[in-house]
Amino acid sequence: MSTIESSPIDTVIASRQSIRAYKKDPVPAGLIEHVLDMASRAPSATNMQPWKVYVLTGNALKRLTDAVCTAFDNEPEKHQPEYSYYPDPPFEPYLSRRRKVGQDMYSLIGIAREDHVKRHQQQRRNFEFFGAPAGFIFTIDRKLPCVNFIDYGAFFENLMLSAKSHGLDTCLQAFWSDYHLIIREQLSLPAEEMVLAGMAIGYAATDAPINRLATDREPVSAFATFLDK
Repeated sequence: MSTIESSPIDTVIASRQSIRAYKKDPVPAGLIEHVLDMASRAPSATNMQPWKVYVLTGNALKRLTDAVCTAFDNEPEKHQPEYSYYPDPPFEPYLSRRRKVGQDMYSLIGIAREDHVKRHQQQRRNFEFFGAPAGFIFTIDRKLPCVNFIDYGAFFENLMLSAKSHGLDTCLQAFWSDYHLIIREQLSLPAEEMVLAGMAIGYAATDAPINRLATDREPVSAFATFLDK
């Protein structure tokens, strides 16, 4: 295969990663609005644009994170997502990929498999947006069909790449969906809105060991079939 020179967008794509530790430096409101505007250029079926975003900073962010962390600490069994984001039961090859990224991450931060207290503390960081100064909660009208989840995927990618191109980092988090009851109360969500995910956004704490996590990708030959006849 010939060598293809990377374009600027290729460089941004290759440098994006899920960041799980952030500096406290605030993100300018105008920059957040800009990356959301760029995200909205994503394609959607018949231009339906199914995304709805709640931007949390300051006291609003603290109220939500405090409420969800309290529930996570005291009654996690009472909270379930409104949709399945992992297969049940899990199966290969997806199970092995999930296990590897988990093992690699906990190894980087020195948390043993049997250390349930520290694992709980690390999982709890999800609901603090990993210390980011801003967080997003994404909802979708529950009456919309599955095709609009495809639209949302394009929106997410645009958002993360625009953020990265401006020196910001992100972490997309389906885990927030588990606590939709609390989110609904805190944000006064209308009944027709389903909590899809959350996202941390901010400036990466580059010295944090967890941010050295590098995830593997399968080669193109493993997932693409080229047909010519």
